[in-house]
Order: sequence, then C-alpha cells, then structure tokens
Amino acid sequence: MMASLPPYVSRDVVAERLPLIFPEGTPNRIYCIRELAASTVFAALYIGAVEGTGRYLGPVHVYRMTVQQAARSGDADREAYATAVLKKKGKVSGKRWYADNTREPIRDETLRDGLVAIGAVTRREDLATTSGQPRYALKADFAALFTPLLQGEVLDEAIAAFQSSHLSKSALARVTIMRAGAATSGAGVLVTFPNGETRQLAPGPSSSITQAVVEVFASRFLEKPAVIWLSESGNKVVHRDERIANAIGLKIEADKNLPDLILADLGPKEPLIVFVEVVATDGAVTPRKQEALYALTDAAGFDRKHVAFLTAYRDRQSAGFKKTVAQLGWGSFAWFASEPDQIMILRDGEARGSLLSALIGL
Repeated sequence: MMASLPPYVSRDVVAERLPLIFPEGTPNRIYCIRELAASTVFAALYIGAVEGTGRYLGPVHVYRMTVQQAARSGDADREAYATAVLKKKGKVSGKRWYADNTREPIRDETLRDGLVAIGAVTRREDLATTSGQPRYALKADFAALFTPLLQGEVLDEAIAAFQSSHLSKSALARVTIMRAGAATSGAGVLVTFPNGETRQLAPGPSSSITQAVVEVFASRFLEKPAVIWLSESGNKVVHRDERIANAIGLKIEADKNLPDLILADLGPKEPLIVFVEVVATDGAVTPRKQEALYALTDAAGFDRKHVAFLTAYRDRQSAGFKKTVAQLGWGSFAWFASEPDQIMILRDGEARGSLLSALIGL
C-alpha cells in the first residue's frame, strides 16, 4: 500500500519558504529559490514524491502542471495527475505552467545543480541514465518544512536544523558571512587596520567588503600588511598613510584615478603594492585601470613584478561579480568575502608560460 500524500500546500507558500531555507551564501542559491524551484518542490509535494514513500518525481510532473490542476487539492486528483502525465495520451486540463522545453533546466539546474547538490532532493541511482522513469524525491526533513501548520518559531527552528544537517561547513560559513554583511547595511562599519587604528565607514555593502579586505584578506594573504590608502564614494580620503607611502617612494594624489584601497606587504625584501577595487555593483580592476595604476608605480620606480591587482567581492553569486567578471584584467586576482581562504588568479599565460603541468606543480 502506497504511503499517504503529504498535506496540500500551495506553490505560493513554497515560494515564500525557499529563500528562508536557502539564504544568501547558499551554493547555486538561484537554482534553489526561483519560481522554477518552487514549481518543482510544489509538484513533488503534490504527487507525494518524498523520500521513503516509493513515489518519485520527473520533470514532466512540473512542466505539465496546469493552473487548474494545481488548485485541485484532493488526494484523488493528486494521485490521478501523478500517473496521467506519464502516459503519452494522458490528459491534464487547463493552462500549462511551462512548455516541454523546460525539461532541461528543471533536470539540470533546479534538480541536479540545485536541490540534489544541496541535499534537499534524493535521486534514484538504480535507473539507467536513458530511462524515462521518474527518479527524484524530496528528502523527508526538507519536505516537512512545507507543512502548512508549521509557523513562526517552530518553523524557524526546523529550518535551522535542516541547514545544520544539509549545508556543508563551508556553505554555512558563507551564509554566516553574508548575513553579517547584510546586518551592517543600516549602520556604519568600523574597520580595524593592521596597526590597530580604526576608521568608521558609511553603511552599505561596499563598506562591509572593504572591512573584510582590510581585516581578513590582508592577514591571510600578506606577510606584513599595511593600509596606505582607503577611500569611499562619499568621502574621497578615509585614510592615507603618507609615512609608509613616502618610505617606499609611492606618490599618492587624491585627485588621480586611484582605487578604493592600496595595501602594501612590507614583509618581503622588496615591498609588494596591492591595488584593490571593491565591487558591490561595479568598478572592477580592468586592463585599462591596470595600465593607469602601473603608470603610478612606474613613476615611483617600482618593478611591475612587485605590483598586484585585486578585485574584492562579497560572493561569487553576487550581481556585482556576474556583471564584472568578463571585465577583469589578466594578471589580476579576485577575492570573495564569503570564501575568505580562497583566491582566484587570472593568470597571464603569455607573460609566464602556460603548460598545465607547471600550473598544477608537476
């Protein structure tokens, strides 16, 4: 005997809860919270495709759903729909949600790269890849989060328990960092420099990224970090260390096209200058900007091998990164506050060789 169907829940309720279950910082979050994800989870709940029930979802259950069918909440209607869509001549009345060509994004993005990857959906592995049989089911604890009677603090506790069990340590760390960044949006951001000095920055996402660069990136990636220059849009000069700049021969003029931050690593025999652009929405280190900044260090007599360029973002899934990644200059670096131990290198193969064996250290 088949297990009973879970309580009926509307797609609107599913759509409301998905962003709570998968907060900012969740890997491939967009695949897990967009309308297509809500439709997929709704369809799975509608037909009872939940782990341990013996019922399974296929993309066809999602793209053949109709407005009228989705409103029919009775168990008999739900059971009939689950089997009707699997038949070539099975009829489903009403206006369809999606066309047949939505099958691929449901299968590849929403399910494979989204809900399956995050641990919210399980997949049958005993079916051939060419099989047309349904193979997906919601994990039981994930499906339980959509119980209509689950509300308020009880829902919050259940979501927290699910996140703790199913999000990896790195994913949970990203979520925590993203939440911390969002919390600073209404208050000023206090930045502590490597020498212990502090500066108050205006509230906003750019300031929280700047704080992460100074307090986290610098300590992880520089031997003896120092902040030579820091600016923000509403205050051209927040910090300028003339003593260090003069000591290393770097002439800084506020009216020039300077980046958001200039860091120095004073640990190596020859100091390393790091020009940093902070991107919340725009303003990455482009090839044109690299050349303009090289002009500054060339004038100071710096060898270009002692100059580095960094574009700092909040997260790889942020709109700012997606907008500017194609503009990043070769030979520069990209760093993400949500993944502080990692760094992206846009390696200039022409200048340094490009054998893959050398790149991986063979």
